[in-house]
Order: sequence, then structure tokens, then C-alpha cells
Amino acid sequence: MLDVGLESVTARRILLSPLSTTRRQFLRWTAAAGAVALAGDSILLEPNRPRVVRKDFFLPRWPERMNGFTLALLSDFHYDPYFSTHPLHAAIPLVNDLRPDLIVLAGDFVTVPNFGDVRKGALAAEPCAQLLRQMTAPYGLWAVLGNHDEGTDYKHVTRALQAANIQVLANQSQAMERDGARFWLAGVNDVLSHTADLSKTLRRVPAEEAVVLLAHEPDFADEAANFPIDLQLSGHSHGGQVRIPFLPPLYLPRMAKKYVWGTYRVGPLTLYTTAGLGTIGVPMRLNCPPEITLLTLRRTG
Repeated sequence: MLDVGLESVTARRILLSPLSTTRRQFLRWTAAAGAVALAGDSILLEPNRPRVVRKDFFLPRWPERMNGFTLALLSDFHYDPYFSTHPLHAAIPLVNDLRPDLIVLAGDFVTVPNFGDVRKGALAAEPCAQLLRQMTAPYGLWAVLGNHDEGTDYKHVTRALQAANIQVLANQSQAMERDGARFWLAGVNDVLSHTADLSKTLRRVPAEEAVVLLAHEPDFADEAANFPIDLQLSGHSHGGQVRIPFLPPLYLPRMAKKYVWGTYRVGPLTLYTTAGLGTIGVPMRLNCPPEITLLTLRRTG
């Protein structure tokens, strides 16, 4: 009986062992395939498929005769001919199909290179601007610079944008008028350059009139809330770029740690932070697709 039992156990082990090994191999291969698929999606697919996010904002001081005015917000292009060019190419027809009244660009058209002469990074401004100029809106394209634009050669970036009929607001405000009503589009210099000056930016703006502020860094809202500004539009954070479920973003830059992505209320000020279009560092996005934001503005009540 004992011999029969041992033979039975041995036979069972011989029969089960290949199946068990095959199952473990299958699980390992499945996990590896899943990781490869996830990496492929986050590098090859998600960064190149911008989505349109629609937001309605009701502002107490918004001119009633301009109700329904639309702005398309884009940011953080970080232009290069290999990766970030693709979401920008994809965004152009999407924006034009939206037919916004105004297009606003919240900075970082180029990237500070990791090695060599940082000023060479500004050379990407020309091809970036030539693509951006393909977008059209009745009130034009308006921009502020970001920290990477400042960190390369901000004068070169500014000239490239202006040559493509993209107006750059450098601590300046511009009135936007329709049907005898108006609001002010304001833009500050990059905050991390320590040259942003809201007092200078708003000096021509009547205190009772609505203001939409472009500021690259969203955490600047803490200061902007002390001024008569109705809405701040920002980028800089990339929305976190790589967002693992149930965990905070792996990396957030300075001045983008509080107001990372989406709509916030900062005192009397409304803030919207876009996830942007391009990437920086590793050219990947995870749970954070590139974004085109269409904002529709109306008066409260």
C-alpha cells in the first residue's frame, strides 16, 4: 500500500508540475505584456491624443453683452520635432473646429536643454510659432512666456511669436471689445523670473471692469487674488503628466504644487489650470492626456 501511495504522489507531482510552471510563466508573461502595453500607451498614444475640455465660468463682473464669449486655452508646448510636435499638430484642427473668439497661450513654447548652451533651446520657438499661427480666432492669439522661455532666450522666443502674429503680453493688458462692452486680457511675465508685476500690468484697467489674467504658474493665484482679477488661466504643472491611481503626481514644479489641474476658487478669484499639450523629461503621459480647454464666459445671474 505504501509503495502504491508513493507512486501515486510522485505521479501527481509529475503531472501537476508542468501545469504549475506553465501557469506561473503565463502570469509572468501576462504581467510583462500589460506593462509593455501600458508603457506603449503612455508614450506612443496618450501624449499624442489631445482632448477637448469644456468649461463654463460665471463671473460677477463679466459684461452681460459679451455673454457666451469663448476662449481656447493651450499651454506647455515644449516644442521638439520628435515628440511634442505630434499633439500640437493634432490640436490645430481641433481648436479651429471649436471656433473660439480668442486663443490664449499660457507659455513654455520651448524647453531649456539639459546640456550645452541653454540659449539654443529658444531656436525651437520658430517652428512652434509657425504651427501655432495655423490656429485662427476673431480676437487673435495672445500669449505669455513660461519659465522655459525665460530660461533660454526670452527675447528670441518673443520675436518668433510676434513674427507669427501671436501677441505677447509682458506685464501688459489689452482691452477686448464687443457690442460696446469690454473686458481686459492681462498677462504677466514668468513668475519664477521674479519679474511679474501685477501693479504695472493693471495700471490702465478701470477698477470696475472684468479682467482675465494669463500667468504661467498657477500658484501665482495666491497673489493675484489680492487684485481685481476675475479669472486666472495657467499651465506649468502638466497636470502632473504621470498620474498613478491613488497616488499624488510623481513630480510637480515650483509654483504648481497647490493648484495642479482643474478649477479652483482662490478668495474672490477663479483659477483654471490646464494639463497642457507637451511633455518634459520622459515623453510620456499617464492618466493625464494633453488638453485643449474651451472656456465660455458669462455673467453671474
